[in-house]
Amino acid sequence: MRVKLFFDGGCRPNPGRIEGAVVVRGGAHLFDDLGHGSNRDAEWLALIQAARVARALDLADVVFIGDAAEVIAQARRVLHGAAPMHHHAATFQALVADRPATHARWVKRARNLAGIVLSARHPR
Repeated sequence: MRVKLFFDGGCRPNPGRIEGAVVVRGGAHLFDDLGHGSNRDAEWLALIQAARVARALDLADVVFIGDAAEVIAQARRVLHGAAPMHHHAATFQALVADRPATHARWVKRARNLAGIVLSARHPR
């Protein structure tokens, strides 16, 4: 059975301190200090954390779900055997290389459970 892992990252300000969230099976994993960088770095680092969570839970058939279209597109290319175009993509590739039943899918921000978790931490 395929397991969905929702991921989202952000930074305040941009660039700034990076935080991320991963939601799997209804549980949220929060990462408060993933370093310093841009929103693009934040999305990649959240995806990398999602891959680490999948490994820690020994999940083999997974779909990573995020709202960053560029990151999802690059992750899909890596999953289909393309050479990584970014150092974060290379890290992701290394984490999923032995898990052939791995997929990536884009969703709107409002449907990203990890994005909802991050937004709740910073009410307006």
